[in-house]
Amino acid sequence: MLVGISPLLSPELLATLCAMGHGDEIVLADAHFPAHSVNDTVIRADGLRIAPLLDGILPLLARDDYVETPVYMMAPVPGDGLDPAVEAAYRAAIDRHWPETPPIARVERFAFYAQAGRAFAVVATGETAKYGNIILKKGVTPSL
Repeated sequence: MLVGISPLLSPELLATLCAMGHGDEIVLADAHFPAHSVNDTVIRADGLRIAPLLDGILPLLARDDYVETPVYMMAPVPGDGLDPAVEAAYRAAIDRHWPETPPIARVERFAFYAQAGRAFAVVATGETAKYGNIILKKGVTPSL
Protein backbone atom coordinates (compact mmCIF):
# COMPACT_ATOMS: atom_id res chain seq x y z
CA MET A 1 0.00 0.00 0.00
CA LEU A 2 1.29 3.45 -0.89
CA VAL A 3 0.58 6.57 1.13
CA GLY A 4 -1.53 9.18 -0.66
CA ILE A 5 -2.61 6.91 -3.52
CA SER A 6 -6.13 5.58 -3.66
CA PRO A 7 -6.39 1.85 -2.96
CA LEU A 8 -8.82 1.72 -5.91
CA LEU A 9 -5.89 2.12 -8.30
CA SER A 10 -4.34 -1.21 -9.23
CA PRO A 11 -0.62 -1.52 -9.97
CA GLU A 12 -1.52 -2.00 -13.65
CA LEU A 13 -3.58 1.20 -13.71
CA LEU A 14 -0.85 3.16 -11.91
CA ALA A 15 1.76 1.94 -14.40
CA THR A 16 -0.52 2.88 -17.29
CA LEU A 17 -1.11 6.39 -15.95
CA CYS A 18 2.65 6.79 -15.54
CA ALA A 19 3.39 5.52 -19.06
CA MET A 20 0.92 7.89 -20.72
CA GLY A 21 2.35 10.96 -22.42
CA HIS A 22 1.03 14.44 -23.11
CA GLY A 23 -2.15 14.24 -25.17
CA ASP A 24 -2.74 10.55 -24.47
CA GLU A 25 -6.26 9.63 -23.44
CA ILE A 26 -7.63 7.08 -21.00
CA VAL A 27 -11.21 5.83 -21.07
CA LEU A 28 -13.06 4.99 -17.89
CA ALA A 29 -15.71 2.74 -19.36
CA ASP A 30 -19.00 1.69 -17.85
CA ALA A 31 -19.94 -1.99 -17.54
CA HIS A 32 -21.90 -1.83 -20.83
CA PHE A 33 -18.99 -0.53 -22.91
CA PRO A 34 -17.40 -2.84 -25.54
CA ALA A 35 -13.90 -2.27 -24.13
CA HIS A 36 -12.18 -5.30 -25.68
CA SER A 37 -13.83 -4.67 -29.05
CA VAL A 38 -12.55 -1.11 -29.40
CA ASN A 39 -9.10 -1.16 -27.79
CA ASP A 40 -6.38 -3.80 -27.31
CA THR A 41 -5.27 -2.33 -23.96
CA VAL A 42 -7.96 -2.99 -21.37
CA ILE A 43 -7.45 -2.73 -17.63
CA ARG A 44 -10.07 -4.49 -15.52
CA ALA A 45 -11.56 -2.54 -12.60
CA ASP A 46 -14.61 -4.73 -12.08
CA GLY A 47 -16.93 -3.64 -9.30
CA LEU A 48 -15.58 -0.08 -9.17
CA ARG A 49 -17.75 2.93 -9.88
CA ILE A 50 -16.29 5.71 -12.01
CA ALA A 51 -16.79 8.71 -9.70
CA PRO A 52 -14.61 7.25 -6.89
CA LEU A 53 -12.10 6.08 -9.50
CA LEU A 54 -11.90 9.65 -10.82
CA ASP A 55 -11.15 10.82 -7.27
CA GLY A 56 -8.22 8.42 -7.20
CA ILE A 57 -6.89 9.18 -10.69
CA LEU A 58 -7.26 12.95 -11.01
CA PRO A 59 -4.75 13.94 -8.28
CA LEU A 60 -2.11 11.94 -10.19
CA LEU A 61 -2.89 13.01 -13.75
CA ALA A 62 -2.14 16.45 -15.18
CA ARG A 63 -4.99 17.92 -17.25
CA ASP A 64 -4.23 18.84 -20.86
CA ASP A 65 -4.52 22.63 -20.93
CA TYR A 66 -3.66 22.87 -24.64
CA VAL A 67 -7.03 21.61 -25.89
CA GLU A 68 -10.52 23.08 -25.79
CA THR A 69 -11.63 20.35 -23.42
CA PRO A 70 -9.66 17.53 -21.79
CA VAL A 71 -12.77 15.58 -20.75
CA TYR A 72 -15.35 13.81 -22.92
CA MET A 73 -18.48 11.78 -22.32
CA MET A 74 -20.71 9.87 -24.71
CA ALA A 75 -23.74 11.76 -26.01
CA PRO A 76 -27.07 9.95 -25.75
CA VAL A 77 -28.56 8.28 -28.79
CA PRO A 78 -31.55 10.29 -30.06
CA GLY A 79 -34.58 9.33 -28.01
CA ASP A 80 -32.51 8.33 -24.95
CA GLY A 81 -32.26 10.49 -21.88
CA LEU A 82 -29.37 11.17 -19.54
CA ASP A 83 -29.32 10.90 -15.77
CA PRO A 84 -27.91 14.31 -14.77
CA ALA A 85 -26.64 12.83 -11.50
CA VAL A 86 -23.99 10.86 -13.42
CA GLU A 87 -22.30 13.90 -14.96
CA ALA A 88 -22.79 15.83 -11.71
CA ALA A 89 -20.89 13.14 -9.75
CA TYR A 90 -18.08 13.13 -12.32
CA ARG A 91 -18.00 16.92 -12.41
CA ALA A 92 -17.77 17.07 -8.61
CA ALA A 93 -14.65 14.85 -8.72
CA ILE A 94 -13.20 16.91 -11.58
CA ASP A 95 -13.85 20.16 -9.74
CA ARG A 96 -12.15 18.84 -6.58
CA HIS A 97 -8.94 18.13 -8.47
CA TRP A 98 -9.08 20.11 -11.75
CA PRO A 99 -11.25 23.13 -10.81
CA GLU A 100 -10.45 25.13 -13.96
CA THR A 101 -11.60 22.38 -16.33
CA PRO A 102 -13.92 23.52 -19.14
CA PRO A 103 -17.34 21.86 -19.53
CA ILE A 104 -17.35 18.18 -20.43
CA ALA A 105 -17.70 17.68 -24.19
CA ARG A 106 -20.35 15.22 -25.38
CA VAL A 107 -19.33 12.96 -28.27
CA GLU A 108 -21.69 11.01 -30.53
CA ARG A 109 -21.75 7.29 -29.70
CA PHE A 110 -19.80 5.90 -32.68
CA ALA A 111 -17.36 8.83 -32.65
CA PHE A 112 -16.81 8.06 -28.95
CA TYR A 113 -16.06 4.41 -29.81
CA ALA A 114 -13.56 5.59 -32.44
CA GLN A 115 -11.92 7.96 -29.95
CA ALA A 116 -11.77 5.15 -27.39
CA GLY A 117 -10.08 2.97 -30.00
CA ARG A 118 -7.28 5.54 -30.29
CA ALA A 119 -6.96 5.93 -26.51
CA PHE A 120 -3.88 4.76 -24.63
CA ALA A 121 -6.05 2.37 -22.61
CA VAL A 122 -9.60 1.55 -21.58
CA VAL A 123 -10.43 0.87 -17.94
CA ALA A 124 -13.40 -1.51 -17.79
CA THR A 125 -15.26 -0.64 -14.59
CA GLY A 126 -18.36 -1.91 -12.85
CA GLU A 127 -20.19 1.38 -13.45
CA THR A 128 -23.82 0.60 -14.31
CA ALA A 129 -25.01 4.11 -15.14
CA LYS A 130 -26.14 4.39 -18.75
CA TYR A 131 -23.78 6.69 -20.72
CA GLY A 132 -21.37 6.54 -17.79
CA ASN A 133 -18.21 6.48 -19.95
CA ILE A 134 -15.66 9.27 -19.67
CA ILE A 135 -12.37 10.05 -21.43
CA LEU A 136 -9.54 12.03 -19.80
CA LYS A 137 -6.74 13.67 -21.81
CA LYS A 138 -3.40 13.81 -20.01
CA GLY A 139 -1.42 17.01 -19.95
CA VAL A 140 2.13 18.03 -19.14
CA THR A 141 3.33 17.34 -15.61
CA PRO A 142 3.89 20.67 -13.84
CA SER A 143 7.46 21.71 -13.06
CA LEU A 144 8.48 21.28 -9.43
